[in-house]
Amino acid sequence: MKNKVFILAALTLSIFIFARCTTPQQHIAGNYTFKTECMGVELDGSQTLKAWGDGRNRTDAIEQAYKNAVRDVLFIGISNGKPDCNIKPVIFEVNAQEKYADYFNKFFADGGAYKQFVSEKDGSKYHIEVVKERKQAGSQEKYGIIVRVLRAELITKMKADGILK
Repeated sequence: MKNKVFILAALTLSIFIFARCTTPQQHIAGNYTFKTECMGVELDGSQTLKAWGDGRNRTDAIEQAYKNAVRDVLFIGISNGKPDCNIKPVIFEVNAQEKYADYFNKFFADGGAYKQFVSEKDGSKYHIEVVKERKQAGSQEKYGIIVRVLRAELITKMKADGILK
């Protein structure tokens, strides 16, 4: 009886030891597509979002995250995260980004008009680092920010510029 208990204990211990000797899991975050998430809606109609951007460095990645946040509100809608955000996009027209390519290329240019429709959450520093991951050595970095997108003002601008009817 004592031999059976001893053999069972030794077998269990060896299983735990061998289970710990596996190779470490590799990071796959560089290949994962992060989507813009809803963090909440303010009383003025603006949406607080967690957006992601890729770039050569921190500044480029954060700039891209701003653009992604505005683009998702305009053309895609926000379906991830809290259900508070409006899941419908501002522009329903199919292929509107391609149809009005000249307008949106200027709108989303570095330092373009899109900057008027994003603001820092609660006036704090403009980003909160959520993820920083190099996809490949010397390649790009990924950053996440929390930002407010002024949806009502965005709708007004699109109507004034003739994009929305």
